[in-house]
Amino acid sequence: MQKLKKQGLNILKMVHLLFVIMWVGGAIALTIVLFSVQPESGDELYMKSRIIQIIDDFIIIPGAMGNLLIGIVYGVWTKFGFFKFRWMIVKWILTVAQILFGTFFLGPWVNENVKIANDLREAAFSNETFQYNLEMNAVWGTVQLLLLLFVVVVSVQKPWKKK
Repeated sequence: MQKLKKQGLNILKMVHLLFVIMWVGGAIALTIVLFSVQPESGDELYMKSRIIQIIDDFIIIPGAMGNLLIGIVYGVWTKFGFFKFRWMIVKWILTVAQILFGTFFLGPWVNENVKIANDLREAAFSNETFQYNLEMNAVWGTVQLLLLLFVVVVSVQKPWKKK
Protein backbone atom coordinates (compact mmCIF):
# COMPACT_ATOMS: atom_id res chain seq x y z
CA MET A 1 0.00 0.00 0.00
CA GLN A 2 1.27 3.46 -0.88
CA LYS A 3 2.52 5.59 2.02
CA LEU A 4 1.69 9.23 2.61
CA LYS A 5 4.08 11.84 1.27
CA LYS A 6 5.51 14.72 3.32
CA GLN A 7 2.50 17.05 2.90
CA GLY A 8 0.07 14.24 3.78
CA LEU A 9 2.12 13.40 6.87
CA ASN A 10 2.12 17.05 7.95
CA ILE A 11 -1.66 17.27 7.61
CA LEU A 12 -2.05 13.98 9.48
CA LYS A 13 0.19 15.25 12.27
CA MET A 14 -1.80 18.50 12.57
CA VAL A 15 -5.11 16.64 12.77
CA HIS A 16 -3.61 14.23 15.31
CA LEU A 17 -2.43 17.16 17.46
CA LEU A 18 -5.90 18.72 17.29
CA PHE A 19 -7.45 15.49 18.60
CA VAL A 20 -4.75 15.19 21.29
CA ILE A 21 -5.50 18.74 22.42
CA MET A 22 -9.21 17.91 22.57
CA TRP A 23 -8.71 14.71 24.58
CA VAL A 24 -6.07 16.00 27.00
CA GLY A 25 -7.57 19.48 27.29
CA GLY A 26 -11.01 18.00 27.89
CA ALA A 27 -9.62 15.70 30.57
CA ILE A 28 -7.92 18.66 32.27
CA ALA A 29 -11.10 20.75 32.09
CA LEU A 30 -13.22 17.91 33.43
CA THR A 31 -10.80 17.30 36.30
CA ILE A 32 -10.80 20.99 37.19
CA VAL A 33 -14.61 21.06 37.27
CA LEU A 34 -14.74 17.86 39.33
CA PHE A 35 -12.38 19.18 42.00
CA SER A 36 -12.97 22.93 42.04
CA VAL A 37 -16.72 23.42 41.61
CA GLN A 38 -18.55 23.01 44.93
CA PRO A 39 -22.30 23.29 44.28
CA GLU A 40 -24.51 24.54 47.09
CA SER A 41 -27.93 23.79 45.63
CA GLY A 42 -29.57 21.01 43.67
CA ASP A 43 -29.67 23.21 40.58
CA GLU A 44 -25.94 23.91 40.86
CA LEU A 45 -25.27 20.20 41.36
CA TYR A 46 -27.23 19.42 38.21
CA MET A 47 -25.32 22.10 36.27
CA LYS A 48 -21.97 20.76 37.45
CA SER A 49 -23.01 17.27 36.33
CA ARG A 50 -24.27 18.58 33.01
CA ILE A 51 -21.09 20.59 32.34
CA ILE A 52 -19.03 17.45 32.98
CA GLN A 53 -21.27 15.55 30.56
CA ILE A 54 -20.91 18.25 27.88
CA ILE A 55 -17.10 18.23 28.21
CA ASP A 56 -17.16 14.44 27.93
CA ASP A 57 -19.59 14.24 25.00
CA PHE A 58 -18.29 17.13 22.88
CA ILE A 59 -14.57 17.34 23.66
CA ILE A 60 -13.21 14.14 25.21
CA ILE A 61 -15.11 11.54 23.18
CA PRO A 62 -14.48 13.18 19.78
CA GLY A 63 -10.82 13.68 20.75
CA ALA A 64 -10.42 10.04 21.78
CA MET A 65 -12.21 8.65 18.74
CA GLY A 66 -10.30 11.01 16.46
CA ASN A 67 -7.02 9.78 17.91
CA LEU A 68 -8.05 6.18 17.41
CA LEU A 69 -8.93 6.82 13.76
CA ILE A 70 -5.77 8.83 13.15
CA GLY A 71 -3.77 5.99 14.74
CA ILE A 72 -5.28 3.59 12.23
CA VAL A 73 -4.38 5.95 9.38
CA TYR A 74 -0.83 6.23 10.74
CA GLY A 75 -0.61 2.44 10.96
CA VAL A 76 -1.79 1.83 7.41
CA TRP A 77 -0.37 4.76 5.44
CA THR A 78 2.90 5.64 7.19
CA LYS A 79 6.23 3.97 7.98
CA PHE A 80 5.27 3.76 11.66
CA GLY A 81 2.97 0.77 11.17
CA PHE A 82 1.03 -0.64 14.10
CA PHE A 83 3.60 -2.69 16.00
CA LYS A 84 6.97 -1.70 14.53
CA PHE A 85 8.08 0.26 17.59
CA ARG A 86 7.64 -0.57 21.28
CA TRP A 87 6.57 2.98 22.07
CA MET A 88 3.79 2.64 19.48
CA ILE A 89 2.63 -0.61 21.06
CA VAL A 90 2.42 1.15 24.44
CA LYS A 91 0.43 3.99 22.85
CA TRP A 92 -1.98 1.54 21.21
CA ILE A 93 -2.53 -0.44 24.40
CA LEU A 94 -3.11 2.67 26.52
CA THR A 95 -5.30 4.38 23.92
CA VAL A 96 -7.58 1.39 23.42
CA ALA A 97 -7.70 0.62 27.16
CA GLN A 98 -8.60 4.22 28.01
CA ILE A 99 -11.30 4.39 25.36
CA LEU A 100 -12.82 1.14 26.59
CA PHE A 101 -12.65 2.21 30.25
CA GLY A 102 -14.20 5.56 29.40
CA THR A 103 -16.93 3.91 27.34
CA PHE A 104 -17.93 1.28 29.88
CA PHE A 105 -17.24 3.03 33.20
CA LEU A 106 -16.49 6.76 33.20
CA GLY A 107 -19.12 7.72 30.63
CA PRO A 108 -21.94 5.75 32.26
CA TRP A 109 -21.06 7.23 35.69
CA VAL A 110 -21.19 10.73 34.19
CA ASN A 111 -24.48 10.12 32.39
CA GLU A 112 -26.13 8.48 35.39
CA ASN A 113 -25.16 11.42 37.59
CA VAL A 114 -26.79 13.89 35.21
CA LYS A 115 -30.01 11.88 35.39
CA ILE A 116 -29.87 11.55 39.18
CA ALA A 117 -29.07 15.24 39.69
CA ASN A 118 -31.87 16.24 37.32
CA ASP A 119 -34.42 13.96 39.01
CA LEU A 120 -33.44 14.45 42.66
CA ARG A 121 -31.85 17.95 42.75
CA GLU A 122 -31.16 18.59 46.49
CA ALA A 123 -31.60 14.93 47.39
CA ALA A 124 -28.76 13.99 45.02
CA PHE A 125 -26.28 15.37 47.58
CA SER A 126 -27.07 12.40 49.82
CA ASN A 127 -27.74 9.82 47.11
CA GLU A 128 -25.28 6.92 47.47
CA THR A 129 -25.17 6.12 43.76
CA PHE A 130 -24.53 9.75 42.86
CA GLN A 131 -21.73 10.05 45.42
CA TYR A 132 -20.17 6.75 44.31
CA ASN A 133 -20.24 7.84 40.64
CA LEU A 134 -18.74 11.20 41.55
CA GLU A 135 -15.95 9.57 43.56
CA MET A 136 -15.19 7.02 40.84
CA ASN A 137 -15.02 9.77 38.20
CA ALA A 138 -12.72 11.82 40.41
CA VAL A 139 -10.35 8.91 41.06
CA TRP A 140 -10.39 7.17 37.69
CA GLY A 141 -10.72 10.40 35.71
CA THR A 142 -7.51 11.57 37.36
CA VAL A 143 -5.85 8.25 36.51
CA GLN A 144 -7.02 8.66 32.90
CA LEU A 145 -5.57 12.18 32.77
CA LEU A 146 -2.22 10.98 34.12
CA LEU A 147 -2.15 8.14 31.59
CA LEU A 148 -2.96 10.58 28.78
CA LEU A 149 -0.07 12.78 29.86
CA PHE A 150 2.16 9.68 29.96
CA VAL A 151 1.11 8.85 26.38
CA VAL A 152 2.08 12.39 25.34
CA VAL A 153 5.51 11.92 26.94
CA VAL A 154 5.93 8.56 25.19
CA SER A 155 4.89 10.13 21.87
CA VAL A 156 7.47 12.88 22.16
CA GLN A 157 10.33 10.93 23.74
CA LYS A 158 9.84 7.63 21.85
CA PRO A 159 11.73 5.96 24.69
CA TRP A 160 12.09 2.39 23.50
CA LYS A 161 14.07 1.11 20.58
CA LYS A 162 12.63 -0.69 17.58
CA LYS A 163 11.24 -4.15 18.30
